[in-house]
Amino acid sequence: MDLHTAGESDLNPQRWFLLAVALSALFMTILDATIVNVALPSIGNSLDANASQLQWVVSGYALAFGMVPIIAGRLGDDRGRRRMLLIGIAGFALTSLASGLAPSPAVLLGARVLQGLSGGLINPQVSGLVQQLFPQRERGRAFGMLGLNIGLAQGLGPVVGGAIIALGGDQIGWRLTFLINVPVGTVAFILVWRMLPRDTRRAHPRRLDLPGAALLALGLAGVLFPVVEYDADRNLTRLLLIVPALAVLGVFAWWERGPGRRRGHPLIDTALFRVRSYSDGLGLSLLYFAGFSGTALVLSLFLQDGLGFSAFESGLTASALAVGTVIGAPVAGRFVTTRGRQVLVVALCTFLVGIACAALSVHLSSGQLSDRSVALLLAASLLVAGVGGGGVITPNQALSLREVNVAGGSTAGGMLQTAQRVGAAVGAASLTAVFYGQLSTHIPASGTARAAHYGQAYSTALLVTIGMALAALALAAREARVESRSTVAGQSSPASR
Repeated sequence: MDLHTAGESDLNPQRWFLLAVALSALFMTILDATIVNVALPSIGNSLDANASQLQWVVSGYALAFGMVPIIAGRLGDDRGRRRMLLIGIAGFALTSLASGLAPSPAVLLGARVLQGLSGGLINPQVSGLVQQLFPQRERGRAFGMLGLNIGLAQGLGPVVGGAIIALGGDQIGWRLTFLINVPVGTVAFILVWRMLPRDTRRAHPRRLDLPGAALLALGLAGVLFPVVEYDADRNLTRLLLIVPALAVLGVFAWWERGPGRRRGHPLIDTALFRVRSYSDGLGLSLLYFAGFSGTALVLSLFLQDGLGFSAFESGLTASALAVGTVIGAPVAGRFVTTRGRQVLVVALCTFLVGIACAALSVHLSSGQLSDRSVALLLAASLLVAGVGGGGVITPNQALSLREVNVAGGSTAGGMLQTAQRVGAAVGAASLTAVFYGQLSTHIPASGTARAAHYGQAYSTALLVTIGMALAALALAAREARVESRSTVAGQSSPASR
């Protein structure tokens, strides 16, 4: 079967199994972005790493992960998604091994950066494969599984990390959080190698736009680096580095529209941005992931620093988000083909209700009720937010790529994932800045006063999430109105009767 021309009449009978295999690789990469958060204290004790080095264990992965999806998507579209998927899985497994065996902070940091690059190579291929292997009528369900996978990985990371560290102990447990990727990656590699149809070679493969790739990588690194550095040391001057980075991205846009296009092989097809459903999907991804990812980070800070929860207890509370995603993602995937952007509007409203309830319940109960009671109230609110969040990821992915040519599916998916990573980095920096800004220099040492103090900071930080979600809702509502008017016009036109 030709991987680039699969259609309604030529469907791979194993497409659902192949999707599950690809999603197992994707799951590893998303899980590793969150699982390490709860392992940082153990890493610090084991390797004698300082606070800055520990921050970069997280940030180095995020930075590398966010830089490459667009380039990786283009390579998948032109050089073959199966080939890129195999390279990415092999690289991720090997760098996970290097991370798990790292003898020093420097080695761990280097391995984490390479691990992020490998993960960024994997992800665009999965969304490209969904478009490639599935007809239009099945893509909603397939993207539902993709959204469920992402939500579960984000929600389960702290739980899985806490459980592994509890079993392995401080010295060995954090290493196991990386080493577990080796057998999973090995199995995924074998299955992709044996079962995914070989890539069809293009008669005249396009050369990679190296100047464009260099400008894009430099611009994205310039945006992400000061954001994650600010998240580490709260130095506002770091953010000034974003200004030249935006200038570099401006040069990249000029290159893609001009010299890159005239050379015949631009990195990005700028016509994609004239597809309204796609460009709005990019904006919504940026806004939603900024709010969602930042929320998960400050949640961990509140539970562990404020309430004194262990990593495992914190992960159990946060798992309510994952449970909600399990409920919301498949339901949204089922209705997205018939309800369109109405599903996004309902899901974002549900997410907003859950986050608002979380902020209010923590504000009112911290220091007034027992820590366990606060956590239970918070978990109930996070469950609602998770249902809404699961209903955002799935439809937005499906609707954004609905009008995109299958041949460019990996590149388009890579841009969506870059928007997600940039949003996640900006959201984490924004919410933690507000969170720490609300904590006074005289933090109570323990007891109800400390819980109330941290509860105030957490609920205030969630106001940023609410603002970002409201902006995403406004975008989705506008598109839903446009979609509704188009549907009515189509039904009433003579051609439709």
